[in-house]
Amino acid sequence: MTFAEVIHLSAKVTVARMLERDDFTKRYHGGLPISIHEFFYPLMQGMDSVALNTDVELGGTDQKFNLLMGRTLQKEYGKAAQVIMTMPLIEGLDGVQKMSKSLGNYIGIDEEPNNIYGKAMSVPDELMLKYLELATDMADHECVELKDGLIQGRIHPRDAKMRLAHTLTRMYHGLEAADAAQQHFVTVFQQRTLPGDIKDFILPGEELENGKIQIIKLLTLLGFAASNAEARRSIQQNAVRWNGEKIIEIDSDMTPQTGDIIQMGKRKFARLRLSSGHTHDV
Repeated sequence: MTFAEVIHLSAKVTVARMLERDDFTKRYHGGLPISIHEFFYPLMQGMDSVALNTDVELGGTDQKFNLLMGRTLQKEYGKAAQVIMTMPLIEGLDGVQKMSKSLGNYIGIDEEPNNIYGKAMSVPDELMLKYLELATDMADHECVELKDGLIQGRIHPRDAKMRLAHTLTRMYHGLEAADAAQQHFVTVFQQRTLPGDIKDFILPGEELENGKIQIIKLLTLLGFAASNAEARRSIQQNAVRWNGEKIIEIDSDMTPQTGDIIQMGKRKFARLRLSSGHTHDV
């Protein structure tokens, strides 16, 4: 779009219409700033509907205003207004904010089976049924039976959550992988033993300084953390262990030995192998 076209577009919607959006209304009445460029987001999303001649647009309930803006602009440009469909939002693993990759409270459908299973087991109890209803292929009557069992005390919340974890893993990796992930979880987290398939990580000698390495650097080399910031957060959350001992100090310098076991969170393990070579693989 040219700048003239953007101005023409912005003239089709009033500020009063924009303030109908719940977020803008709350900020306006709360005396919080609203930048002009924020008004352009629903306009640009609405123009997508115009450009694509959409008949139906699907989105989360938090997108209702933007979806309706698409209808408004389609009418302004002489086109048939689309039908909009909204779906409930699902809270993430923190149980508070909506599931989001940027917030790190998500379960990725392309993650390893053990990760999907383990993350599902950390879903808050009060959200189990919502996950089963909205994120799995479990039949409605099965969800009702599970709900009744939980209410009546016939089904333990742990067992219901294991069913959720198994179902999600089976959907994206198959039954065999789901069974294996469940056994892995039982072995590692219920029986408190180390998994039998810990992968070796060859740590090149040039990564060490006087035989030592910063724990943050090691976590990124292992691929356990995507950034130094993520590694620091994990240490602050007491999620990092070296041979079973929690790492407390963020700037710890460690002296690695062949055979050392590094753990981050409940699902990430590595066994160190020291090498003077130049490659390292998980």
